[in-house]
Amino acid sequence: MRALHGFRPRLIESLKGYDRHQLRIDLIAGITVGILALPLAMAFAIASGMSPEAGIFTAIVAGFVVSVFGGSRVQIGGPTGAFIVIVYGIVVQHGVANLLICTLLAGLMLLAMGLAGLGSWIRFIPVSVISGFTKGIAVLILLSQVKEFMGLEIDALPAEFFAKVAALWAGMPTANATSIALGAACVLLIVSWPTRWRVVPSPVVALVAGTAVAALLDLDIETIGSRFGGIPAGLPTFAWPQVSLSSLGALIAPAFTIALLGAIESLLSATVADNMIDDRHDPNQELIAQGLANIAAPLFGGFCATGAIARTSTNVRMGARTPVAGIVHAATLLAIVLVAAPAARYIPLTVLSAILLVVAWNMAEWREFRELRRYRFNYQAVLLATFVLTVIFDLTVAVEVGLVLAAAFFITRVSGLTEVREVAPPTLDDTSDVPADARPVRIFEVFGTLFFGAANKIEPLLALAEPAHPTQVIVLDLQKLINIDTTGLDMLETLQRKLARNGKRLLIAGANAQPRSLFERSGFTTRLGQANLCDSVSQALAVVLPGFAGDI
Repeated sequence: MRALHGFRPRLIESLKGYDRHQLRIDLIAGITVGILALPLAMAFAIASGMSPEAGIFTAIVAGFVVSVFGGSRVQIGGPTGAFIVIVYGIVVQHGVANLLICTLLAGLMLLAMGLAGLGSWIRFIPVSVISGFTKGIAVLILLSQVKEFMGLEIDALPAEFFAKVAALWAGMPTANATSIALGAACVLLIVSWPTRWRVVPSPVVALVAGTAVAALLDLDIETIGSRFGGIPAGLPTFAWPQVSLSSLGALIAPAFTIALLGAIESLLSATVADNMIDDRHDPNQELIAQGLANIAAPLFGGFCATGAIARTSTNVRMGARTPVAGIVHAATLLAIVLVAAPAARYIPLTVLSAILLVVAWNMAEWREFRELRRYRFNYQAVLLATFVLTVIFDLTVAVEVGLVLAAAFFITRVSGLTEVREVAPPTLDDTSDVPADARPVRIFEVFGTLFFGAANKIEPLLALAEPAHPTQVIVLDLQKLINIDTTGLDMLETLQRKLARNGKRLLIAGANAQPRSLFERSGFTTRLGQANLCDSVSQALAVVLPGFAGDI
């Protein structure tokens, strides 16, 4: 209910003080991004095994919903390259109808995550995991575009990595030189387009130029018209997907994958935008918007969507500072569909493939592989494992293994920072000649975090509780203990029971608020005895050594 009470789309506050000047800027930015989104939306849809209009409808519906309800001022929503591999696999295995159901389920999951306030939790995913699967997805996108770029005559590419490589290799003799030449020219045009002319996005220039060349020269290459029959010139129609309860169980796992990736990508994109405009997005509100977008898009012929980093960055560079630009972007796409849809049939598939190749190459940031040697083995292992598993298996397995590896390395690192070390005991007249390890009172400091990964640091003290050992009292100084969990508490209880059973005593000194709270809630304070829970080591020593009146 607290999350629902905090339902505050950024559009509402952005409209306060809104003026004509900002409207003009938002119109320019929205139209520019809308034009840029057209080839990307079609390319992403085709690469995902969907029709080009499905990509456009996704960009229109999801782009509008994300801008109206989102937690970022400048986020642009729509289909993205990150979903290509996942969507293609779902389409091959379950069909288009079940993809729409998966998207709806993912939308409900995202909505629940936002309402439950889990937006900040996504930030706990390590950078090494995100970087690893992003690079893996980039490799898979590059691989998926070989067929269209080279004009290979392959009926359908398998979703599995090795089978896909084998199919592409077998189809190499059917490569179309014309398709390769046009695609290569478009790639060269995109990467060499002058930055001073960036007001006209290079993918749009490549789309127009490549289509014009193919049409004027009547090139023998595959187009949207020859593959899909064109794009319908009309509004997307509302339709409920047919839900089969028998197949619903099998769709939970892929739906969760879509939701997880959608959450990561959208919040990553929003964070990038924050750095560009010096703002701070609301992660929970953004997840709510992404959930609503993924619920709405499949009802109007679209599929899964998330925050698009490239389009969001373009939106910011064009001066947008409010969600109005995102709404204009959706309206621009809708206008293009209504007016210019017949012309889309002439767009060559190799041109769209060239655009995707550049997108995939840029999203991977390959220089990070060269810089890996600067990082610790832990970071390298997590990134490379996530990367390889994304390419060979799938994103879900890669993220799961990446998170487990990262958690294992973190536990090892934190447990290494936890120490239990002995403090020199006080020198009294009657004990000055007794060796330190034979004195009846022993003091130990505990540093760091006493959690399940470091609780074994207490085990050596159990030997002091043996009846034959000269130690009679153990004082644990917890002043530098940051945190303790139930496993650490269990070790302390084991130590206390063994000492008490052999007529010995455990005193705890200087426990901070978190350990004290756990002691109280678990009943350990009662079992230990309030007299044995002291504010300082000096107070503890005064309890067990009446002759001691010093300060330690």
